[in-house]
Amino acid sequence: MGNSLKAIVAFVPSNECQKYLLEDLEEMPVDKMVDLSGRQLRRLPLHICSFRELVKLYLSDNNLNHLPPELEQLQNLQILALDFNNFKALPLVVCTLKQLCILYLGNNKLCSLPLELRLLQNLKTLWIESNCLQCLPEVVCELSLLKTLHAGSNALRTLPAQLQCLQELRTIWLSGNLLSEFPPVLLDMPFLEVIDVDRNSIRFFPSLAHLPGLKLVIYDHNPCRNAPKVAKGVRRVGRWSEETPEPRKRSGAVIEITLDEKPSPPPATKPEPE
Repeated sequence: MGNSLKAIVAFVPSNECQKYLLEDLEEMPVDKMVDLSGRQLRRLPLHICSFRELVKLYLSDNNLNHLPPELEQLQNLQILALDFNNFKALPLVVCTLKQLCILYLGNNKLCSLPLELRLLQNLKTLWIESNCLQCLPEVVCELSLLKTLHAGSNALRTLPAQLQCLQELRTIWLSGNLLSEFPPVLLDMPFLEVIDVDRNSIRFFPSLAHLPGLKLVIYDHNPCRNAPKVAKGVRRVGRWSEETPEPRKRSGAVIEITLDEKPSPPPATKPEPE
């Protein structure tokens, strides 16, 4: 079915039209996964909520801005993808899905996250990139098992000090924000393995050599005058990294050498729960 036809049918709320969009998905698949991505959906079909053994639900790239309370029936759900929709607020029913391990909320219109998010204590991966967040919601700091946080392409200027409570956190993506300094809280998180602050406004980098878990730091596209110092074996991506020297003064001028290598983006495919 072409996208144009789907878009037209999506406006018609009749059950027949909704079934047409779902391509007759009437029974729960054997693999316990439902992928309704890119179906031009404006509401979640209620019969999906009857698939109580469902483990993975992908609703990416639709026109959703709310979810039915019946979603609470999916208490075995581990992966929920709501990215590329029209959510201005996270539906509270999502916070009742206590087995969630991975939650994709990127590319919506979120300006905040509800306090009820703290109920998702099994959450290990949270993607909130490309939203309207001006500060990282402190409730994120209460997700004690969180291992991966992708908060790029927002309007973050600082990070809360409480972030250091996330002792399971290994990867943090902060590219494309408004950070004017390297977030001090990250200096107190020795367990971090990947730090991405690409495309911010950081002018100076403190030493990261004391972070024993660090494996990769991406700091390219910042107006910095120095590269962050790191321990031996840690990979840096940015100006004056392993392949090129830091700028040196010659006759009062600073000679800058840029790196051709581009930062590695977050994985394009959605990961599975561990």
